[in-house]
Amino acid sequence: MIKNYFKTAWRNLLKNKFYSAINIIGLTVGLTVGLLILLWVNDELSFDRFNTKADNIYKVEARMGTGATSQIWKGVQAPVATFGLKEIPGVLNAVRLAQNWDYSIYKYNNKAIDPGDYGAFFTDSSFFKVFDFKLLQGNVNKPFPNDESIIITQAAAKRFFGNADPMGKVIQMDNKDNYTVAGIVQDMPENSSIKFDMLFSINVNDKKNYDGKGYWKSMDSDWGNYYYDVYLLLQPGLSGKLVADKMTLIHNKNQAGSTGISYLAYPITQMHLYNSDGTPSGIQTVKVFLIVAILILLIACINYINLSTARSMLRSKEVSIRKIVGAPKAQLFIQFVIETVLFFSIALALAFGLIELLMPVYNNVSGKQMEFNLLDAGIWKVIGITIAATLAASSIYPALLLSSFKPISALKGKMSLGVGNASFRKTLVVCQFIFSIGLIVGTLIINQQLKYVHEKELGYDKSYVFGFGMRDMEKNYEAVRSQLLNTHGIKDVTTSSSDITGINNNTGDTDWDGKDPKSNFEIHTVGVTKNYIDFFKLKLAAGSNFLGIKADTAHFILNETAVREAGITDPIGKRFKLHNQDGIIIGVLKDFHFASLKEKIQPVIFFYTPDNRNMYIRTTGKDAPQAIAAAKKIYTQYNPSFPFDYTFLDDTYNAMYKSDERSGTLFSWFAGIAILISCLGLFGLATYTAQVKVKEIGIRKVLGASVGNITGMLSKDFLMLVALSIIITTPIAWYAMNNWLQNFAYHITIQWWVFALAGIIGLIIAFVTICFQSIKAALANPVKSLRSE
Repeated sequence: MIKNYFKTAWRNLLKNKFYSAINIIGLTVGLTVGLLILLWVNDELSFDRFNTKADNIYKVEARMGTGATSQIWKGVQAPVATFGLKEIPGVLNAVRLAQNWDYSIYKYNNKAIDPGDYGAFFTDSSFFKVFDFKLLQGNVNKPFPNDESIIITQAAAKRFFGNADPMGKVIQMDNKDNYTVAGIVQDMPENSSIKFDMLFSINVNDKKNYDGKGYWKSMDSDWGNYYYDVYLLLQPGLSGKLVADKMTLIHNKNQAGSTGISYLAYPITQMHLYNSDGTPSGIQTVKVFLIVAILILLIACINYINLSTARSMLRSKEVSIRKIVGAPKAQLFIQFVIETVLFFSIALALAFGLIELLMPVYNNVSGKQMEFNLLDAGIWKVIGITIAATLAASSIYPALLLSSFKPISALKGKMSLGVGNASFRKTLVVCQFIFSIGLIVGTLIINQQLKYVHEKELGYDKSYVFGFGMRDMEKNYEAVRSQLLNTHGIKDVTTSSSDITGINNNTGDTDWDGKDPKSNFEIHTVGVTKNYIDFFKLKLAAGSNFLGIKADTAHFILNETAVREAGITDPIGKRFKLHNQDGIIIGVLKDFHFASLKEKIQPVIFFYTPDNRNMYIRTTGKDAPQAIAAAKKIYTQYNPSFPFDYTFLDDTYNAMYKSDERSGTLFSWFAGIAILISCLGLFGLATYTAQVKVKEIGIRKVLGASVGNITGMLSKDFLMLVALSIIITTPIAWYAMNNWLQNFAYHITIQWWVFALAGIIGLIIAFVTICFQSIKAALANPVKSLRSE
């Protein structure tokens, strides 16, 4: 019986090649894109869940300051791990990670080798007990036999040693320190938030930075430096908030006098998609893409339902004869479900082939390294849910409808499906274009916002500027600067302690006359040379610039936000203290954007210092290669053992929005595909309508109707449905995209013309789709359609 069902379904497919092709193409494209998006969504949601203890691992972060200047620092102090493990019941283990900036050159057999893209880190020996990073070689219980041991990844081992056994081999750091490979870690999963190429024992950091004579005697007593990522393994059921609150109390006890500091803890399973205070970050994009995937799959299903129900009149006699010869309704239902299964099977096989073909391009655009492996159970979980849902959505209603005909009425030619069925099809067409036009609106607004981000006046000039770390050039800055300024193509040179596109040095160690003793004011700090403000064309709202004289070491320049948040009136000449340096405010800078436009402008203070680690060179643009070559030559002269790495500020700025640009690109693709699938369905319905009304069209032509009259008659109803979908889409799309724009502290205002343009695009595409078949029907010879009457 089942075999006969499939045979009948196959014959029906071949008999109606045109409609079968439209259905299969629509389903194939819908399944391909839907599965690709769902694979991306699944990858995003799976971040860090490869850790078996993931639900009980929490990352600790610190909230600094009060009021408008409050900030969340991702790094915390080393003692947070030590005291948390020792004094908070239920904390089972703790791990610290800190970037190792001590070394730039890694050598094996006198050959310099780049360890990888992720860098080197200090960590505790408990690392492999908390996280599920597989140690292929080495001792999990004692990963660092001594402080001269390192652990490297498989990829790093391949770069350094090729196919040779890396265990016991020695890597030399900066031509002076030797470390022995004591472990090999399996390369990290792509969906891991923690990534590294090389691990050093945390004890190395302790010995290098603490000698017992400084203000902070040891790493475990240093409550002042916030640059460790601290992870706590908690007892199942223990609240992260409770642990964070207890850590705040521990901090206040050990760091007397500090105010406005509290701790936050959240599961590592949320690190990728949420901020530590629980506010969404990447999860909004995931939700949008999940909705898009569902919409595209629904559009493909709607196509199938519409064409199946529209053509039900043509199959009424087939169903009636089957009923007369004894076929029960259940068998007919199964027959039509199997037809849908056959269509889906063909579409799914084609979709698998397309996904395999498109995966490299998709990975390149999305910035991921996903694999479409049919042997992966996780892949089949996504496929299974998708297929089950779409198959159910597209098969049940057509099967019920096609199996419910009254045979006598159908055979007499008096059968009518009634107004309800036509209304249902119209509703589905409206739904299709609501989704499609909504995606067009989303694409237009996302592209507008990205254009706004790239074209917005930031308050400083970053064009044709590249920067690099000076190292030993720093001691001879003035001589180097003079030499560079004599190079053709170099317009100016300056230095600072921090990158202007991402100033990340913060402090709350400030004071001024009239400061509220209960407030904790957080401010970004930047050390600069005298020409820094002129170099970047920053604008002074009041006061004057640094002169480069000795007195400038006690002078400060604040931005407008810092002055406003501090509550300082008439700031020029007023006292201001930064750390241990008492000084006066000599200038106020107009606010400028020194971070992503997703963040509000925060307080910043500039102090004068001739010794800075970062050099910036402004070129003429066309002579940039010559300027880079000159900078490299001088850099190599002072730093012969270190590689010359530079970055253009435009590239650094654009990198902040790379994920948004990828989302925008994918969104544009998905909108185009949704329109394509919708138009396929519209084309099929227009073809069917022309086929059903072929005699009416013939009579109208005989009575003198023009091609335009007939085209208008056939197009009018469809275009009205598209127009209705535009009206319904507008408020929904405005609400959705307005919420998306809230991710940016500075964003565009949604204009009415965006919806008008999206509507016009939708109408034009629909009109062109319908007209192709309508004109063809209008041009047909009426004699052929009427000769049988």
